Amino acid sequence: MANITRMDAVELCDAAIAKAQGMGIKVTVSVVDAGGHLVTMQRMEGALLLSIEISKGKALTSVLFGVPSVDTVARNENPAMQAAQLQMGGKFVMAQGALPIKRNGELLGAIGVSGAKSDEDEDCARAALTKLGFA
Repeated sequence: MANITRMDAVELCDAAIAKAQGMGIKVTVSVVDAGGHLVTMQRMEGALLLSIEISKGKALTSVLFGVPSVDTVARNENPAMQAAQLQMGGKFVMAQGALPIKRNGELLGAIGVSGAKSDEDEDCARAALTKLGFA
């Protein structure tokens, strides 16, 4: 299993933050590897403290399911998913704002953003992936 590199993860965070600055919002960006382990995180000055855990949770959700985290929102009502969230100690967050990181169809990790409106969070993640040439 291939994983996102630390260097690429740092560059993804930088690109997402640059997008957020251009939008006039303050966010936290987390990048996890294909196993769901945190590779790096950056929090803009003034971003909500809660955005730290939420960005990690969104990224974990995206990598666990291999899809944009927005695609998991409807699963929140499923009793099995609620049980899984409890078993994992609330570590994954089924909310818009994270995208899988793929290269040549292979899942390398995920990027999660939190601190603004959910669609703005996802815009920052998408801008970072686009800038670095990831799908």
